[in-house]
Amino acid sequence: MEGLTVRVRRAQAELQSGRLFDMAPKSAAGVRTVSLPAELLGEVTRHLEQFAVPGREGHAFVGPQVGQLRRNNFRADWVKARKAAGVTSERHFHDLRHTGNTPASTAGASTRELMTRTGHSSSRAALIHQHMTSDRDRAVADRLGAMIREGGGEGGSRLGMSTELD
Repeated sequence: MEGLTVRVRRAQAELQSGRLFDMAPKSAAGVRTVSLPAELLGEVTRHLEQFAVPGREGHAFVGPQVGQLRRNNFRADWVKARKAAGVTSERHFHDLRHTGNTPASTAGASTRELMTRTGHSSSRAALIHQHMTSDRDRAVADRLGAMIREGGGEGGSRLGMSTELD
């Protein structure tokens, strides 16, 4: 991590035999640099100082004895963290990709920008990890209302749509 960015250069894989190795991400889109909000810098720095192996070849996420994470030891850590945060058991670790994409979308990220941030090579994958929020739905409706007001007269026809409702 440099400043307010994280560079994703590799992924860890675990074979059925239990062997761990680093590899390139699944697609070229997986190699990326992602900007972080300044408000997260302290937490990310603390994490790297306390829970990561330093250096260019070090892993950002390691087990309690500084070993590489494995599926079988990570699950217990995830369950403990999920419970401590008050998150329901229906939430899986991979759901955090959804959690990250939704606020980024609400903040105004385009589908292309979401794809870049999450390392997706297709818009379909990016959209799967993005969800509509009621606050965002209200904001869209309010913006449409402003467009109608700014256009004057019959709002719908000024926006190029029928004014008849089903």
